[in-house]
Amino acid sequence: MAYEIPVTQARAELADLINRVVYGGERVVVTRHGKPLVALVSAADLERLERLDAEEAAEGQVISSVSSIGSTVSAPGERQRFGIAAHHPGQGESGA
Repeated sequence: MAYEIPVTQARAELADLINRVVYGGERVVVTRHGKPLVALVSAADLERLERLDAEEAAEGQVISSVSSIGSTVSAPGERQRFGIAAHHPGQGESGA
């Protein structure tokens, strides 16, 4: 759980808050009117967050790429070669 502090108090105690984050391993949430405004986190925490974001973005790209591949059409004669009697048309293919 993060330590919460109003922005007006955070201004006055910035050096202390930085020490709490860096040396105490705390996370500080600065609030305005009781609502979270910004968070103070260590550089190591920020690196972890950025690495997670990059991993999630890469995972999303892989899923998008796989989804966009779609079905492939077999070459003429391949169904006979492998003993496949029926053909089920995929999206966008005609049954003829």
